[in-house]
Amino acid sequence: MDTALQQPRRLENVDYDAFGEEVFALRDEIHAKLGKEDLAHLWRMIWLNRMFTFIGYATAWIPNPISIYCLSQGVFGRWLITHHVSHGGYDAVPNVPERFKSKVFGRGHRRWRDWFDWIIPEAWHHEHNILHHCHTSEVKDPDLVEDLSEFLRSSGLPKPLKYVIIFLAGITWKFSYYAPNTLRTMDHNGVEPTTSLWRAVWCNGLDLRVSRVRRLWLSCYFPYATVTFILIPLAFLPFGKWVVLSVLINRVLAEFLTNFHSFLVIAPNHAGEDLYRFDYRYKGRGEFAVNQVISSCNYHCGSPIGDYLQIWLNYQIEHHIFPRLPMIRYRECQPVVKEICERHGVPYVQEPVWKRFWRMVQIMVGDTSMQWLCEAEIQQMVPPAVATCPSASEDAGTHGKAA
Repeated sequence: MDTALQQPRRLENVDYDAFGEEVFALRDEIHAKLGKEDLAHLWRMIWLNRMFTFIGYATAWIPNPISIYCLSQGVFGRWLITHHVSHGGYDAVPNVPERFKSKVFGRGHRRWRDWFDWIIPEAWHHEHNILHHCHTSEVKDPDLVEDLSEFLRSSGLPKPLKYVIIFLAGITWKFSYYAPNTLRTMDHNGVEPTTSLWRAVWCNGLDLRVSRVRRLWLSCYFPYATVTFILIPLAFLPFGKWVVLSVLINRVLAEFLTNFHSFLVIAPNHAGEDLYRFDYRYKGRGEFAVNQVISSCNYHCGSPIGDYLQIWLNYQIEHHIFPRLPMIRYRECQPVVKEICERHGVPYVQEPVWKRFWRMVQIMVGDTSMQWLCEAEIQQMVPPAVATCPSASEDAGTHGKAA
């Protein structure tokens, strides 16, 4: 049986302060170089997304894999833009248009133009940029895979059925997980281990007595489904009813594909038996930097095509240390950050996305568990499906500044 090892809160033989000073000096160096090439790259990504979307609809007159893939990639590409812009990655770029600043992009009526999806941008900002990034792999992290899949880990279901559940979650997760979870975290910070799938579905998505659930249906589900699966297909009515049906089929299948594509790339970033989770709040930027590195993993880096298809989340370690950088700068700083980590003895995990996905699946089904760094200085072996830290609290420690 695999085990989870609880360790004291700091790695041995690592100078946290020296590490923090070095990586944040690198951040300042890169910030000083921001310029027109960052904005030009952003525009290239925007037009690439538009090209995929155009090809997807232009070929949608019959159900076909080209249309399905292109529509899927166009949707995922818009999440790419949203992710980096909403973090403030372009706020410091000289002469950047207001529309690409984090306080403007996707806010209010601009949601309909910048990022019209299942998810409300303001809710995404709170759940992802604030809670997840400021509490990565802590007990207040709303995206902690190990806790979110506790119902699956502790169940007695046959392993093949667990895999089927994970697949179904993957092809639906934007509307079955992200949309309700982002709204929930605006009411309740943090996350509790999900011990009952039905309870989670009922409380977060079906119980219309709850105002948050009513907002989910009125502001997320109804608008997106109406525009995407009714109005857009009907716009092709002049070409005939068969074309309308074909557009609908292609778009529905593209929705499942873009969900799974994003699940494949996003979900494994902080899951695996070789990554850490914490029962305490980091203290100071040195501890912040180390904790971000050892709770995150990279995929293969350096390829323009690979970077785009993985929406630059293959640079997850660098992104979590420096969330406010333009996406193209992660390719520049990645080898430097890796070298700094190796020199300071900070574990730097990097593997192909498919291997990281399998490690996440092993966490979700209960075969393996995350490693703990705990406030309490104890070491204890615990079964993987019930791995907890005895000193866990919702917000242990003193808040430190990340930058």
